[in-house]
Amino acid sequence: MKGGRGSGRAARAPVRLWGRHPVEAALKNPERQHRKLWATPEGLASLDGELPPGFPIEHAQAADLARLVPRDAPHQGLVLECAPLEDVFLDEVALGQPERPIVVLDQVTDPHNVGAILRSAAAFGAAAIVTQDRHAPPEGGVLAKAASGALETVPWVRVVNLARALEELAEAGYWRIGLAGEAEAVLAEILPGGPVALVLGAEGEGLRPNIAAHCDVLARLPISAAIESLNVSNAAAIALYALATRG
Repeated sequence: MKGGRGSGRAARAPVRLWGRHPVEAALKNPERQHRKLWATPEGLASLDGELPPGFPIEHAQAADLARLVPRDAPHQGLVLECAPLEDVFLDEVALGQPERPIVVLDQVTDPHNVGAILRSAAAFGAAAIVTQDRHAPPEGGVLAKAASGALETVPWVRVVNLARALEELAEAGYWRIGLAGEAEAVLAEILPGGPVALVLGAEGEGLRPNIAAHCDVLARLPISAAIESLNVSNAAAIALYALATRG
């Protein structure tokens, strides 16, 4: 079993992060290679802990930082340029802590949603998220801001073939549960006691047929008929809570 991350990734260009939580988490992550920190005096003062001696810092004003990030991005006086995280492989997480769920995302491309799912994954103890290389947002500032530090703590596995990754998870003993609004089963009623891979599709389209076919069961959340569906990040949070509190 060797589901890889990054086989189809673009060149490993530097990543630019902004905002106190993403920057602070990246600075504390020993797996990050840092290149440069731009900071206002207030931004530096907001950081928890001291930077190591000789760390490359460029003192700047808020207007200077605004030119380094997308328009209206909430940089909070901190912008960090660093190398992207190293590749993570599926077997490293699937065989590590099987009592923790793995979140599989099928063509969820909005960085705000993926960031929010990373944050929920951290909150509820998920072992990793898995996405397809070509149909996922890049590692970057928008996603990291939505993740509020979780990008540095939750492994993100990128694979070339998502269906094959699901087959590998089954081989590792995971029960693959796909969330689908049209499913008859309710999630809380079909939760097993062993390892679980939670599979979620993009908003609107949902799970692709081939990905749904690679799930052991499809389940829905018991939402009111007054609303058609939930945002995918909200659905992920509710499903991860259900997994965390199963008997």
